[in-house]
Amino acid sequence: MTGRMLRALPALLLASCLACGSTTDDPTPGGEACERFSFPLSAVTASNHVSSCGSTACGNGENPPNSGMHCPTWLQCQSYTTEQPRCSWLHNLEHGHAVFLYNCPEGCADEVAKLEAAQARAAQGSNGVRRALVAPDAQLPQRFAAMLWRRTYLMDSVDPEALACLLALQDADAPEPGLLCSP
Repeated sequence: MTGRMLRALPALLLASCLACGSTTDDPTPGGEACERFSFPLSAVTASNHVSSCGSTACGNGENPPNSGMHCPTWLQCQSYTTEQPRCSWLHNLEHGHAVFLYNCPEGCADEVAKLEAAQARAAQGSNGVRRALVAPDAQLPQRFAAMLWRRTYLMDSVDPEALACLLALQDADAPEPGLLCSP
């Protein structure tokens, strides 16, 4: 009986690992599941506060901007149905928050739901709020963007696996990582 139990032990251990969700396919930075995605860092630019959130000096010149000059105020971490000032969500990025944007004038509720699902998996602050926001942005060059400080992933359709891989890098490059976000 002992020999049969020893032979069954590896299978039992594998089954318990699979049941708890720990597999080699976990999307971790540098992990095999994330190797097919590229989240290159943008150049370092000045990231001071501007005097007005309507300033054209906001951002780093990219579309959408993922770093640079920004407003002294930031947005609440929630899902918005109206466009929010880019200058404000840039400040969220500086704090290590994730920003998920969409440009769907004809509507794309299913895809926005995927962005909101990624938002629900973002890093959580000590106040229990997930440090991410979702908002429309009519200036996007593609339908969807997922961003962290100095990183942008553009998509024509939402790829939940790519978003999970990007979120694995949350706080990695932000100048003020881990700061709380209000709901």
